[in-house]
Amino acid sequence: MDIKIGKVEKKLNQIIEDEGAVYLTLLDPEEENIEEIAENIKDYADAVMIGGSVGVVNLDNTVKKVKKITNLPIILFPGNVDGLSRYADAVFYMSLMNSLNTYWAITAPTLGSITILKYNLEPIPMAYLCIEPARKTAVGYVGEIREIPQNKPKITAMYCLSAKFFGMRWAYLEAGSGAEYPVNNETISMAKKLSDINLIVGGGIRKPEIAYEKVLAGADVIVTGNLLEEDVKAVEMMYDYIKKAGREKLKN
Repeated sequence: MDIKIGKVEKKLNQIIEDEGAVYLTLLDPEEENIEEIAENIKDYADAVMIGGSVGVVNLDNTVKKVKKITNLPIILFPGNVDGLSRYADAVFYMSLMNSLNTYWAITAPTLGSITILKYNLEPIPMAYLCIEPARKTAVGYVGEIREIPQNKPKITAMYCLSAKFFGMRWAYLEAGSGAEYPVNNETISMAKKLSDINLIVGGGIRKPEIAYEKVLAGADVIVTGNLLEEDVKAVEMMYDYIKKAGREKLKN
């Protein structure tokens, strides 16, 4: 199996180079109205992430439905070893670096590696970092995290630099699904400047204006999840603001 940069990752990199920012939508496979949500995002997302912090069922069926409706790349965002499907295109092969439990940092991805190879999924190496207020969300509880404070941006930046030295090409700054507030701009900016790793930011981004700020601060990718429960107009506005910020960032 070729572990070099694959087709999906190349596409993400090309979008960042050409448009300045990527918009990924995160779907929980347990959503009852998954087909309606897929219809809402098909013309606006650059790719679709599928996964969650709690165990999943019928993941294969969900992936096939979303792929058929959207015709977009499907990237798995596994909460555990059961979050893998042979019908997806890629998987964020991630280490929850600030977990207090080595299972989430090392063992879970290791146990999943054979299945990834068997399914011929494209692995995208990524550091997963839980930033305040993630401790209050599902990922904080399940992942047993040592939460990184928002007022200590240098800690996040050093984790991102460490991830790059380990050979990871992406870092996900996660405030948690449904978080009270997103990762602050200072943290994003310092992490990007110190590490220059591909930076994904998600959690608590409910308004397009907020996403706009995060891109200008240094985010290469914006992820939204709960927003998808609203109508297609909300998704369209989010996409437009992210792309607008991307174009402005490229000019500078």
